[in-house]
Amino acid sequence: MKKAFKSLKENVINWIGGKQAAVFIAVGVLLIVAWLAGWLMGHAGGGVTMVFENAAYGLHGAAAVVAGVAGVGSHIDGMPLTTTVADSASPGLLRNEIDDRIVKIRPMSTPLDQISRYGGARLCGSMKVEYYSVDTRPTKAKLTTAVAAADGREPGYAVATLKTDANEIFQPTTTIIVPSVKASSGGSLVLYVTANNGSAGVKVVAVNNTIGSGHGVPALAAGTELVRMGRAAAELDVMTSQFESLPTKSDNFCQIFKAQVEQSTFMKIANKEVGWTFSDQEEAAIIDMRMGMEKNFLFGHKTRFTDPEKHEEVLLTGGVWNQTDNTFEYLVADGVDEEWMVKLCRQAFAHNAGSSKKVLLAGSDLIEKLHLAGHSRVMVNDAVVTKWGLDFSEIHSKFGTLYVMLSEVFDQCGMSSCGMVIDPEYITKYCHVPFRTERLNLRQSGVRNVDAIVITEASCLVLRYPQSHMKVVGV
Repeated sequence: MKKAFKSLKENVINWIGGKQAAVFIAVGVLLIVAWLAGWLMGHAGGGVTMVFENAAYGLHGAAAVVAGVAGVGSHIDGMPLTTTVADSASPGLLRNEIDDRIVKIRPMSTPLDQISRYGGARLCGSMKVEYYSVDTRPTKAKLTTAVAAADGREPGYAVATLKTDANEIFQPTTTIIVPSVKASSGGSLVLYVTANNGSAGVKVVAVNNTIGSGHGVPALAAGTELVRMGRAAAELDVMTSQFESLPTKSDNFCQIFKAQVEQSTFMKIANKEVGWTFSDQEEAAIIDMRMGMEKNFLFGHKTRFTDPEKHEEVLLTGGVWNQTDNTFEYLVADGVDEEWMVKLCRQAFAHNAGSSKKVLLAGSDLIEKLHLAGHSRVMVNDAVVTKWGLDFSEIHSKFGTLYVMLSEVFDQCGMSSCGMVIDPEYITKYCHVPFRTERLNLRQSGVRNVDAIVITEASCLVLRYPQSHMKVVGV
């Protein structure tokens, strides 16, 4: 045993004294020195050794995205914060650079498109968009048949049958006011609905009008306006007539908008007097593209057809102009004054449960009439108001505030005397393909020796509450 140990010891001593051992030791020392130098540099100035440290963290203390204590927010542990990590941990935190840039390119020329982009677009999985909208329940109806006065010979409440153009809105226990008819007890006539017989009419009694020895409905002419009020239940009533509301489905098509920019290699390298670059051409193409989109968003006709040359289906989007039947008409030959503006605001804001602040986009003739109408401090504000990156003037009224702006599109489409009141709260943009640019490799494909990009967006605009928007038409 002693001989074997002595022999091993001699062999080790001989190997250490040899050339192979010297090379091995030298390499080991150099590796240790390099590691120490890298470690010191990394902790002093964040050098390249972070790669090794991150690998070490991955082996010993795995990096993670940890939720906050209350489940709000995310905390990054064990890794640097990068855009990839930010998109994963907080989707939507980083704004799309394309959209952010688009809204800054000549916004005053395309106000409708500008407002829709600031409101945010909804992604849709199909080129056909289907959406639901619901209106408020009607509150008024008109008599279609005149009603004779009750004879009043018998005491009690005489029942009368009314036939209106909207019998369905008057259910049993509903109270009705007739603003244009005075009751015997003073004030407007008030009726109480006892039964609804559908198309046969609505049975009512007058609660504040006496005729002879009883209560009865006075004579009512055809066309008399009836206004629905609240219901009045008896003490023992547990139930009342049901009321349900169902939304109506509408649809629109997304239109594929495109623009393409090309620049030859020789054009790129040529000397120019001014700094006209590829980016300048791209911006000009985007301006032209947005102007075309603005026209489609306003006046486009919704349809799908087959291109006779390419034999491919094409979808056209429907404009918001045709999505509402709320129309304010005025005579172009007449001037406009403060009274006219009050009537405009009344129809734009009253009876539609919309926002108290809306946008009026108008052609140059209508803007000129508003400007020449004169103004008071109450109605028109000379100060410029900036919203959605756009500059507006204001028309104030007791009904609401209109933000007024000239729209070039109305003039270009031959509608300079027209305009449209838009409620920004009830306009939605759907995108099947969000605004994006793609580079075309036409050089390598052997088509042309150019740098080329194509700009694409497939989108449409819809009015979610059509009656809160209004067309202004000069006749």
